[in-house]
Amino acid sequence: MKLGEAILWPLTIPYGAATSLRSAAYGVGVLRAKPLKGKVISVGNLTTGGTGKTPMVMWIADRLQRDGKRAAILTRGYRGKESPTGATSDEVDLLRSRLGDSIEFGIGADRFASSQELAKRGVEWFVLDDGFQHRQLARDADIVLIDATNPFGGGHLLPAGRLREPRSALKRADLVVITRSEHSPAVEAAIRRDSAAPIFYAQTELLSIKRASETSGGESAAASALGKVFAFCGIGNPNAFLSDLQRWGVNVCGHLFFRDHHKFTAKDADAIVINAKAADASVLICTEKDLRNLELAHFDLPVLYCAISLRIDRENDFWSAIMTAASRRTAFQEHR
Repeated sequence: MKLGEAILWPLTIPYGAATSLRSAAYGVGVLRAKPLKGKVISVGNLTTGGTGKTPMVMWIADRLQRDGKRAAILTRGYRGKESPTGATSDEVDLLRSRLGDSIEFGIGADRFASSQELAKRGVEWFVLDDGFQHRQLARDADIVLIDATNPFGGGHLLPAGRLREPRSALKRADLVVITRSEHSPAVEAAIRRDSAAPIFYAQTELLSIKRASETSGGESAAASALGKVFAFCGIGNPNAFLSDLQRWGVNVCGHLFFRDHHKFTAKDADAIVINAKAADASVLICTEKDLRNLELAHFDLPVLYCAISLRIDRENDFWSAIMTAASRRTAFQEHR
């Protein structure tokens, strides 16, 4: 255990006790999840940081739309803001830009409340973003994502580690998706100690690299033609972004990371550019989500961004498993 983890470890005891007590309260019915008039597919994880939830939410919402289902995304809208069209956030802006106007959103900490008007308007399918710990809302299928590169966040609960719940919480999962890997027997074995849920794999795929000024068009740049690139981002798992860039053939000569959902200031831009020039970089690169949190005028080097998608192995089997889980739970609830 590292020094910082050792110092924080005593704080995991009250955190773990509170988490276990809350889980037990739901287990015995002292606390009850509120059901919606519609199907709810939850996407969540055990750890803090990025495991690929946003690409998964996007994939599921897109699949629901292609299947002709009226769908909405329920999200907290973390560190969001008000806009002329209502509440939004960097992740909501990204989802809207990629999914189009046909997908609707319920934004707010109380996702049950934000879903009510959507249900009145005829929405019958809901994708619950970051929903594994949001047990106030009943769900029909519970999907848990686990990052193969750091599956259990060091093995300790918050704040010493990155676990939001003990690994035993996996028993609630209907499906488990191991991200950033095609085959991880050791991670599978660890999951099997707590869960019998079907296990699938998913990897991020690069769709395009474009100039930040060309979010609605422009040609994609070839990774091999970019020269030296300096990476920066404010996301939950920045090391995964760096690893992806290298896997895609981008020549990364340096990087600077910020906290998740970071709003980049002019001072931040100066620091990024100074470090980039010191590393002899000719361009900067960030994620598509980061675009929503920066002003291009603050940068005097070109800013590129990566648009990504999620490739799910055995995707038809995966979708069938989601539908089966949703149907099974609904049938159980109707017979209670």
